[in-house]
Amino acid sequence: MEYKITIKDLIEKCNGKLIQGNENIIIENLCRDTRILKQGEIYLGFQGEKFNGSIYYEEALAKGAKACVLQGIEIPNRVLEKYPNATIVLVENVVKAMQQLASYKRSLYHIPVIAITGSVGKTSTKDMIASVVAQKYKVLKTQGNYNNEIGLPLTVLSLKDEEIMVLEMGMNSFGEISILTNIAKPDIAVITNIGTAHIGMLGSRENILKAKLEILEGLNQKGTVVINYDNDLLHNWYESEKNHYQILTYGLQEGSKVLGKNPILEENGSKCQAIIENHTYEICIPIGGEHFVSNSLCAIAVAKALEIPIEKAIKGIKEFELTKKRMEIKKSKIGATIINDCYNANYDSMKAALDYVGKLPNKRKVAVLGDMLELGEYSKDLHQKVGKEIVKNKIDLLICVGKEVKYMIEQAKEDGMKSENIFWYENNEEAIHKLKQELQAEDVILLKASNSLNFTQICEAIM
Repeated sequence: MEYKITIKDLIEKCNGKLIQGNENIIIENLCRDTRILKQGEIYLGFQGEKFNGSIYYEEALAKGAKACVLQGIEIPNRVLEKYPNATIVLVENVVKAMQQLASYKRSLYHIPVIAITGSVGKTSTKDMIASVVAQKYKVLKTQGNYNNEIGLPLTVLSLKDEEIMVLEMGMNSFGEISILTNIAKPDIAVITNIGTAHIGMLGSRENILKAKLEILEGLNQKGTVVINYDNDLLHNWYESEKNHYQILTYGLQEGSKVLGKNPILEENGSKCQAIIENHTYEICIPIGGEHFVSNSLCAIAVAKALEIPIEKAIKGIKEFELTKKRMEIKKSKIGATIINDCYNANYDSMKAALDYVGKLPNKRKVAVLGDMLELGEYSKDLHQKVGKEIVKNKIDLLICVGKEVKYMIEQAKEDGMKSENIFWYENNEEAIHKLKQELQAEDVILLKASNSLNFTQICEAIM
């Protein structure tokens, strides 16, 4: 059954004030950016640390927004007279209002919710889980990186007649996942791993674990926790908490309830066996890399929790499609293999990507790497660790852009990579120029950096 949330609900649940308009308007087709707003959408004037989106309400109305939800401004009479058919609501805080409204909407639906967090692999795991559960349910999943205090509520508010939600939860600091899980109220909580992403903000992997475990605050009392048994901190947490939660473990390590065996890693896919309660299943994954083997085992564990037949789960894994810019493999015009993994970067995802490239049969391996951000005092150490992985995986040509990559380069040289095979540039344009000179048909090129470095520009230029 579909429940329609209206402006009246916003006023009642979020202490909103109707300045003008129709309180029976359904809250759907939400937009937070006037630059891309379409006629008939509802404009949300979010306020951030450096801006107040509410001040752009006139631009939104001029573009045909049928309603605006705003904060911290006064609407002059001339505007109300100019747009007499527009609905305008004022709330104390637009972000919190959307969170409250999403929480209310979630309470109306008695459908399963799967919540996913982790230091690395959240999005790819979400995509794979969504493909698996789609074998049984109509699915609403987090789109792109809508995994924060704004994105998750907007995803929940877009719920219509879907039968299950698969929601990704990201965080930078303590308390953020707590907010998200108490909106989502998951029935299954997935933690993919505990790595080093955001360690500069949280100070230690143990603190990252603590922040990720906030996901359990909103978990249904009869819900299931799905964790990666191969991860050291999650493994230890399982051993101490296995009597307090219903936990399904997955991984390549003996003792996992969904146990992976004999992974075969190839450029365009991977294979493994999944052993569940003494039954062995053959898994085919359309993306290469050991971390995608892990993701597939996670998806099977979720299927088991939802009582989806394993054969259907295997079909879902085979059919899954990855969100763009995450291990996206393409061929360039000259025939080189381009691995576009430039959405974001931390040590764990860098290591996984380099491991994957290192196992490929291409004649020459090229890594185009940029800074990993939000590492604070750990930045030097973690960039040095990537330098070691570059040499370990026998990268032939290293091209770097950024400031912190200097530590990566120094370590790669120290570990034996020749200086003539290492290049550093101040900007993407210089790196593109070098790549166009260097690339050969049988190369494999990995592109990876934190999102703000815009390595998509490099990828598009060398295609």
